[in-house]
Amino acid sequence: MRPLADFPRAARAAIRFVLADIDDTLTLHGRLPARSYAALEHLRAAGLIVVPITGRPAGWCDHIARMWPVDAVVGENGAFYFRYDDAARRMTRVYARDATTRAADRVRLDALRDRILAAVPGAALAADQAYREADLAIDFREDVAPLPPTAIERITALFGEAGAESKVSSIHVNGWFGAYDKLTMTRRLLAEQFACNMDAARETIVFAGDSPNDAPMFGFFPNAVGVANVRAFRLAAEPAWVTQAEAADGFVELADSLLDSSPPPLAGGGRGRG
Repeated sequence: MRPLADFPRAARAAIRFVLADIDDTLTLHGRLPARSYAALEHLRAAGLIVVPITGRPAGWCDHIARMWPVDAVVGENGAFYFRYDDAARRMTRVYARDATTRAADRVRLDALRDRILAAVPGAALAADQAYREADLAIDFREDVAPLPPTAIERITALFGEAGAESKVSSIHVNGWFGAYDKLTMTRRLLAEQFACNMDAARETIVFAGDSPNDAPMFGFFPNAVGVANVRAFRLAAEPAWVTQAEAADGFVELADSLLDSSPPPLAGGGRGRG
């Protein structure tokens, strides 16, 4: 990982999409500071397309798509994307798996939930589980005392034994049934909503993240950026660049570097959300 300060200005000027994890990337100590929110707004006003890519639940993502200064959101580690059209007052919701399959998955995940909580002392169901549509989130440090790495490994092993996919974030282990992740749903979103061939446009996309569940994105995008706290994790793939500051302050550092190199917006400022 190279310092963000070494990210060439010409490469920064070519960026058209800013994708970002939420927890410990946009947030700081579990809160969304005003400076992070303002950075999202400033990026959109400069003409960039801004999309949070998160493990957080559908209920949160509905709110984010409607009310944050973003163009869309990918949630539950790639289970869906939501995009809100302000002019039409209509939410587009696209899922990796259909409603019937998700209902069957939920029965299996509920059984797996009970098994994991019985097998891993100190683990808990994530507080946001009630708002999830496709996955199971096990809390290992958000609202519980931090669990040791062996406990986190045990949780992921139990997901694997059940035939489920799993990813470790900075606070949860998320598990689901189905062959999708943040990267696959992001590819679909960009193609369907923004006419962007992600494979051909990788150099125009920045992804910012902080933890192991961001590894598929780090490995794919040549200009991926880790906020400084990413250094605490062993990653399957590392980002090209790393900020000096941690979490939300690192994201603001990235936003400032992009805004410093971006062309001025069109007259009137920014884009609509439809």
